Amino acid sequence: MGIFSRTRDIIAANVTDLLDRAEDPAKMIRMIIMEMEETLVEVRASAARTIADQKEMRRAIIRAEQAQADWAEKAELALSKGREDLARAALVEKAKARSFVEQTREEVNALEENLALNEADISKLEAKLREARARQAGLLNRIESATQRSKMREMIKGARTEDALARFEVMERRADLAESHADALALGGPERTLADEFAALSADDEVSAELAALKARLSSKEG
Repeated sequence: MGIFSRTRDIIAANVTDLLDRAEDPAKMIRMIIMEMEETLVEVRASAARTIADQKEMRRAIIRAEQAQADWAEKAELALSKGREDLARAALVEKAKARSFVEQTREEVNALEENLALNEADISKLEAKLREARARQAGLLNRIESATQRSKMREMIKGARTEDALARFEVMERRADLAESHADALALGGPERTLADEFAALSADDEVSAELAALKARLSSKEG
């Protein structure tokens, strides 16, 4: 079942109001655009038929006007030959042709008025269709933006993000421990190398020798 029942319904429609009342605005705008497009095709087809009818009628008028001239000539010819009966019959046919021309011209004028209405309707329908398409683009952008925001929030608050953050905290803890271990090794001065150890041994020997010599001198003085 269509949203609109006729062209005038579309022209008078408030697209914003229809979307505000719709449970599914995206689906509603697609339906509105589809029906507008179909109606526009129908109105254009009607206008095309009207134009074709006008052309055919105008050709018929030209033929009827020529027939009037022909019957007038025949009436004159019949009178010149003394055939009043034939002249009268020719004038009757001429009157018929004239009546056809007058009636057909009235029909052409009526079609012209109808075509003008069709053209106005087409312009209004096209404007409504542009409005609907603009609303569709804006609506789709809003839906896409909302979807992206939802995905982003799910990523931020989701289990995968929480797990990643937890693993990151573990790595930070490991880095802290490694740095602390290095800092602890530096406590109490710089670490002694192998060369430092041997140099210390030599220094101890020299001190011991000097101490022994000092004791010997003191003993000799006391003795």
